[in-house]
Amino acid sequence: MKIEFLGHAAFLITTADGVKIVTDPYEPGGFGGAIGYGPLDKPADIVIISHDHADHNYVKMVPGDPVVVRRSGDETHRGVVFRALDTYHDSNSGAERGKNTARLIGADGLVLCHLGDLGEQISPEDAVRLGPIDVLMLPVGGTFTIDAVGASAVVARLKPRIAIPMHYKTPKVGFELAPVDDFLAGKPRVRRVDGSAIEVTKESLPEPTEIVVLRPAL
Repeated sequence: MKIEFLGHAAFLITTADGVKIVTDPYEPGGFGGAIGYGPLDKPADIVIISHDHADHNYVKMVPGDPVVVRRSGDETHRGVVFRALDTYHDSNSGAERGKNTARLIGADGLVLCHLGDLGEQISPEDAVRLGPIDVLMLPVGGTFTIDAVGASAVVARLKPRIAIPMHYKTPKVGFELAPVDDFLAGKPRVRRVDGSAIEVTKESLPEPTEIVVLRPAL
């Protein structure tokens, strides 16, 4: 499986069978130019949406005619299994920014989890519901989501084999987010990839958790 970081909370996941999945596509130039990442020019078969904000739900950016997975529930498309966990976009039960869906993706013998704009801590009960996670994609920038401290706590609770930070400050993001280095500080197992993508197989998974930082592709 190939996992490519497009930018913000958007990834392009390509399974061994060639099924292409895009997560949380952003609107290029959205929010008055605060989203400076470029448009996606590769078609996808499936798009998953964590919540209806323009930096996470811009399906029209994705070429092709993809199936859109956005509801709370379990679905299977093209042999890929999707499971949902209802969460909140803030720490006040959604009163500030509404609901958010954490999404599990099962393919190639791997379990991926995209946390969307998670704004609260994962409870022990929710950790049990999610189950073992091989690759976790989680926001770390704060302001609109959990911050570096909160993200560290989520990683400690879920214990993924790989954790990929997303939704943080870069030169192409105008939002007042923290940079990824705030999350990385003091972490013992950090790998900065000289590129935007990694190949992952069940056999190649590290243990304990390794944090993998990818460069935005767009």
